[in-house]
Amino acid sequence: MSELRLLPIIENRHGNRSMMTCKFRCNNACDHPEPNQSGNPYIGDVLASAISRRAMLSGSAAGAAALVVTGAGGSSAAAATSGAAALRRPARISELAFSPVAPNKRDNITVPQGFRYDVVARWGDPVVAGARRFNPYRQSPESQAGQFGYNCDYVGFLSLDDDRALLAVNHEYTDEVLMFPEGYYDEDEIKRIAMQAHGMSVIEIRRRGRDGGWKQVKARQARSNRRITVTTPMHFTGPAAGDARLRTRADQRGRVVLGSLNNCAGGMTPWGTALSGEENFNGYFDKSGEIDPRYAASYARYGIAGTGRGWADVDDRFDLSVEPHEPFRFGYIVEVDLMDPDSTPRKLTMLGRLKHEGATCSISRDGRAVVYMGDDEKGDYVYKFVSRDKFKRGRGPAARRHNLRLLDAGTLYVARFTGDGTEDGVFDGSGFWIPLTNDRESYVDGWSVADVLINTRLAADQVAPTRMDRPEDVERNPVTGKVYCALTNNDGRGTKQPVDEANPLASSMTRSALGAPLESKSGNRNGYVLELTETNNDGEAESFRWNLFLVCGDPEAPETYFGGFPKDQVSPISCPDNVAFDNLGNLWISTDGNQLGSNDGMFAVPTEGSDRGRVQQFLTVPLGAETCGPYVTRDDLSVFVAVQHPGEIDGATFENPASTWPHSDPFPRPSVVCAYRSAPRDKQDEQS
Repeated sequence: MSELRLLPIIENRHGNRSMMTCKFRCNNACDHPEPNQSGNPYIGDVLASAISRRAMLSGSAAGAAALVVTGAGGSSAAAATSGAAALRRPARISELAFSPVAPNKRDNITVPQGFRYDVVARWGDPVVAGARRFNPYRQSPESQAGQFGYNCDYVGFLSLDDDRALLAVNHEYTDEVLMFPEGYYDEDEIKRIAMQAHGMSVIEIRRRGRDGGWKQVKARQARSNRRITVTTPMHFTGPAAGDARLRTRADQRGRVVLGSLNNCAGGMTPWGTALSGEENFNGYFDKSGEIDPRYAASYARYGIAGTGRGWADVDDRFDLSVEPHEPFRFGYIVEVDLMDPDSTPRKLTMLGRLKHEGATCSISRDGRAVVYMGDDEKGDYVYKFVSRDKFKRGRGPAARRHNLRLLDAGTLYVARFTGDGTEDGVFDGSGFWIPLTNDRESYVDGWSVADVLINTRLAADQVAPTRMDRPEDVERNPVTGKVYCALTNNDGRGTKQPVDEANPLASSMTRSALGAPLESKSGNRNGYVLELTETNNDGEAESFRWNLFLVCGDPEAPETYFGGFPKDQVSPISCPDNVAFDNLGNLWISTDGNQLGSNDGMFAVPTEGSDRGRVQQFLTVPLGAETCGPYVTRDDLSVFVAVQHPGEIDGATFENPASTWPHSDPFPRPSVVCAYRSAPRDKQDEQS
């Protein structure tokens, strides 16, 4: 493992994100040319004075009122209350009656006073019956295949009854430097174990009591538990299944693929399945010789360069020179039937092949399934799928069989945004969804349906959609019907890419949330949250209006904007990543790569009413960690968060960790936690 431990010790390259995270999660994507070299335009040019004029307008409560886009609903959140009021029962988290957590650098989860958190599942916890007890000095591929995987990300929740539920959890990537003690394993053994730490876990959980806490059911008692890894058989479905580019020596029909990897965000369907997005799959393929020239353009557009994780040493399907088609078998949305632990997961070709941050599903007014997706790369696009057939309500077997095929036929779209000018001091405009293909006919000249679905990025390039700043989670508000898209950041904005009305920042003033002075930094370093209102507020619509709901960063920086809410009353927020909603339509945002000097965290913000745009920090995660998930339960009593890569700080190793969270061992263990409102048990529980 010596080559893994020779990572340079440098300052964090993106906010609090370390070189280790860049290497292991995305294969140092920033060190390579951006895959989108299409030359498609960004939306218009933005006047240089637009941001400063907007800042003047939003610098006071009166000016903010002029910029508020008021919805039909009333106030969706109460003002922060005292600690005594926050403890009243049966209070709901969606009331947002908590004192915001201050930015910090603690090696722990920090929650508001009156709240506490429990660790629900840790890396290595047994998942399936008979799984071995976790021992980092005696791991094997077989033991890891039965245990909770590494670096949890998306958290899906399926209620079974009032007291039981299933969690579907993604495991995005592994960090072998933090996972393995030196001298206990050889290189090939490490790779085989790491392969089994990827994928997904499905675990049954049970309420601790009536206050919102949950705990994991013991593996031997949980019939629905399962582990999905890089070697789990999966079926291809949809129009591209069986295409020649999906065929390999091991699968000459192009119908069955082994495993899923780099699973990032996801979504739950109304019929009880989990959707999991395969994101940075390009970083897993090596080459032992020449690359097939037929696929050079496709490989380049997806960032596939043959510099992977060395898995080809133990499984030659990850060698491009041996299996040139294997990369075409990753980059999809995977659907998992949580109610049937013996079912085969399905890779949905109809939803396209890209670096899927995730997929979130809702039902249109006409009853069709609508799935929103972001392609998480600088300069890539936002997508939507609308099913051909309608959702059938009911729990009978006929309805279930029908719904399980909804995502195999329909129309795949990509978004184009148009600005309306910034003379009004507001970043907004219109847009429409450009159809790429349906299940029978391609709308891209000269491209077949399978061409579009297998090389979706290249197909989208042909129709001039809008290049964006790392589009991540895209989700529809269940109360208002508006759609929100997290655009995490792009430090090349203004240098490598031009500014435009939907991507306006060429430079930003950044002050550490912990007190460092302001300094000017290039690019969109803190990210945005984009708000879309589709025509007639219907997911089937092909046109929409849009505006920038949040321009994230230090509230004292002139370019930041918080939905029109007074800037002196909000929490600083940087690098929005995953999003979710509670029952009142409040938006919950998790962050990745905070540029303001604090640990990453989770934030709540009303989207309507007098508190629209009032960002409040709900928690922070430990040192080196990223906030993933999140999920707010339907009864609004519990918030689930995945704590990914705690302690992933340059120079850290298993023996010399930068974090020991969750403090059950002398090394870090990525874990899913549940935060809830409750009387504190001790000082550790009531950190504020």
